[in-house]
Amino acid sequence: MSFPLLTATVVLPAIGAVATAAMPAARREAAKWLALLFSLGTLALAAAVLINFQPGGDRYQLTESHAWIPAFGVRYELGVDGIGVAMIALTAVIVPFLIGAGWNDADPKEGETPADRRWRPTQGFFALILMVQAMVMMSFAATDIFLFYIFFEAMLIPMYFLIGGFGDRAGEHGEERQATQRTYAAVKFLLYNLAGGLVMLAAVVGLYAATAGQLEGGGTFSLQAITEARATGELTFAQNTERLLFLGFFLAFAIKAPLWPLHTWLPNAMGESTAPVAVLITAVVDKVGTFAMLRFCLGLFPEASVWATPVVLALALVSIIYGALLALGQRDMKRLIAYASISHFGFIVLGIFAMTGQGQSGATLYMVNHGIATAALMLVAGFLISRRGSRLIADYGGVQKTAPILAGTFLVGGLATLSMPGTGPFVSEFLVLVGTYSRYPVAGIIACAGIVLAALYVLILYQRTMTGPTRPELERLPDLRPRELAVVGPLIALVLFLGVFPGPLTDIVDPAVEHTLSDVGVEDPAPEVEARP
Repeated sequence: MSFPLLTATVVLPAIGAVATAAMPAARREAAKWLALLFSLGTLALAAAVLINFQPGGDRYQLTESHAWIPAFGVRYELGVDGIGVAMIALTAVIVPFLIGAGWNDADPKEGETPADRRWRPTQGFFALILMVQAMVMMSFAATDIFLFYIFFEAMLIPMYFLIGGFGDRAGEHGEERQATQRTYAAVKFLLYNLAGGLVMLAAVVGLYAATAGQLEGGGTFSLQAITEARATGELTFAQNTERLLFLGFFLAFAIKAPLWPLHTWLPNAMGESTAPVAVLITAVVDKVGTFAMLRFCLGLFPEASVWATPVVLALALVSIIYGALLALGQRDMKRLIAYASISHFGFIVLGIFAMTGQGQSGATLYMVNHGIATAALMLVAGFLISRRGSRLIADYGGVQKTAPILAGTFLVGGLATLSMPGTGPFVSEFLVLVGTYSRYPVAGIIACAGIVLAALYVLILYQRTMTGPTRPELERLPDLRPRELAVVGPLIALVLFLGVFPGPLTDIVDPAVEHTLSDVGVEDPAPEVEARP
């Protein structure tokens, strides 16, 4: 295509962020509609990317390549494979719903002074969401490693302000949480991810140095150029060099993912954020980490990826079980969902490093389906918390009698989270487990414990909040309003659609997975067939 479609999907939300931030302070409602309009425009562009992508065509499509910093081999290079298309579509779908869900989250609160409002403008909240979307889109499209790194790190800044400046004020028993808790969560998020980013920067520089001495044109950051040179034998890495570079990249991605034991920032960040920002973290931003494991760790360092597989699988299994157990013991509704996400990310990493087609296809589908299902569950939980003013599970009970639609959507979101058959996450989890079992049977069996624990923490959460006698404070609890239903309804429908008809998504993803396995140099294990007498 002559039209730079991928650039447009990045530039449009960035323009929307600037335009929204520039709106006068008195025109809050207009700023909200403007942000929503730009997010819908980005969704239309993402749909165009999906339509123009040919699953059976070249590996990277809709490519763009322009000189940027020629002296250092840095180019403005974009391109998407099937995995990148799926992640761009997920981001574009989720953001309009987050804007709708957070419609009133940044409005002036009772008791706020004009000075407070200068630091928490409504326009700033929506502008920051759009800016994060633009940076995430670039991360999914960039095929120049240095370009990817810049936006991988830059997205931390708007996320820091969304967590610390526009955090959730609901506490326990209707009491307001202190700003210091939100600030702590934002700083912890920033420090963890910056630390990983600094290690990755050293690895990026090391990668450039390793290519500079071997490639005829000098050092490069081009993913395509490096993978092609490695395939032809023009570029080789010493074993220790490749493993050190892999570790530098993997550490940054494992923090972003997040993978145990680098996960501790996530419960704080999600717990102290508003529900839309919590969804933005776990459904969109964190997916950059697992996506990058597929694109960069396996694509650039195949030998080191195989070498690290046993340890990574062990970490993934710990994440699955540990996250589920901690979710089971949570008193705070949002932290429960956060720990459940850690468990789910363990499944995604397990599927990636199982090194099978089913495992990696399942991991990619899991990224998409987890994003949609978690968005539905967290947003409904956010609507519930905003009514009661408390995040404690013990402060609820009997909600289904006073707000049956809210309770029903909460149940469907919860069933999707535990991977109930008929929902999108079930297909993903099934593929991950089958793909893992075919190469690593013991790991596949251990991971099944996460399914049982997920059923426990989701159903116990529903039982304690939605069933039983109605608490006196909840007798007049309003049901979902039309705006809230318009936000959650399509997400629920999408979860169910992908649960019964995942074919269109797998058709896009499978060819990219085959290319990834080819890069690593592994094949799916042959099925064992017992000979009959």
